[in-house]
Amino acid sequence: MIGAGGLVLLGLVVAVHALAWRETDISPGELMAGWRGMGDFLSGAFPPDFSWSEVVRPGLTAALVTFYMGLLGTTLSVPPAFVLSLLASRATTRNVWVYQVSRTLLSTLRAIPDVVFALIFVAAVGLGPFPGVLALVVHNTGVMGKLWAEAMEESDPGPRDALRVGGASSLQIATNAVLPTVLPQIVGLLFYRLDVNVRSSLVLGLVGAGGIGFLINQSIQLFQFDEMLTHILIVLVLIIVVDQVSAQVRKRFAE
Repeated sequence: MIGAGGLVLLGLVVAVHALAWRETDISPGELMAGWRGMGDFLSGAFPPDFSWSEVVRPGLTAALVTFYMGLLGTTLSVPPAFVLSLLASRATTRNVWVYQVSRTLLSTLRAIPDVVFALIFVAAVGLGPFPGVLALVVHNTGVMGKLWAEAMEESDPGPRDALRVGGASSLQIATNAVLPTVLPQIVGLLFYRLDVNVRSSLVLGLVGAGGIGFLINQSIQLFQFDEMLTHILIVLVLIIVVDQVSAQVRKRFAE
């Protein structure tokens, strides 16, 4: 039996969902009425255009650029994310002010979407992959720093408490007690973020940050839906390969 508190909570959840349904203008009727437009879209996309020189080769080249954006956006964010994670973890930082400032900085970088950073950097340095890499570095620093800090705080407190009682510094505690125990998690989270950042690189290309996302956006604007579908298939292959490789690496480090 659901108690009075449970009924109140259930009613609140239903009311919030009803409000969200109304405010987002969800209309299944309009979706059904738009079937003709969706049909025209799909008929224009099939069969995909597999012209090598005009579509496939540029798509593969752009897909590599997308992968490189995700790769650099991940690896270049490792140093700042690592430093901030050490400062933002109670397991490795004793100064309350340093801890709070680092946490606030990570939260700020994490709260601003990478697309917003991409728009800012596109305005600053122009179109192309470079602003996409910068956007991923800044945003991923916040995300990865937070994940690593949480992993450090969840580590076994026994070894670090023993070192702290013995007068060890925060750096000694981090290098001898915390990092050795959480290294598999750190590496696993790093490859997970690589997977996510490659996907994000596709979206950033839609706002002018280069890569195959730019080609997809261009195909849609020119109503060349068969080329768009080819580029999407290339993206699908890229995502599957990156996902499988990162999953194998995470599995190996977890063993």
